[in-house]
Amino acid sequence: MTEQIDTVTLWRPVGPQELKLIEKSGMRAFPPRLPEQPIFYPVLSEAYAVQIARDWNVPASGSGFVTRFEVLKDFLDRYQVEHAGSKAHREYWIPAEDLPEFNRAIVGRIKVTAVFGKDANQPTDEE
Repeated sequence: MTEQIDTVTLWRPVGPQELKLIEKSGMRAFPPRLPEQPIFYPVLSEAYAVQIARDWNVPASGSGFVTRFEVLKDFLDRYQVEHAGSKAHREYWIPAEDLPEFNRAIVGRIKVTAVFGKDANQPTDEE
């Protein structure tokens, strides 16, 4: 008999530099936060991630990518879902010091589901 593992699907919009670091991990972990980035923000909807990747990452760095991944529900249960503006903008606020443990709670690989900007012709994991 196999045990069911409860996970939560999350998304994260990233720019090209962060995507390179994720790729270096074998698509299994997000890179450490920079000193001026005390919080890691995975989001709860693909639409919200698309909005950020397209509207923020593309102007800032030329490309934006949407990633999707599964995280152990038991890990996320210690954090509250936050609203960043509208009710559609829901995200977790993971302190930077908890990111290594967050990465260990990722089940499977991080997948790229959408690409915007100058790299828009790059295939996604969905194709």
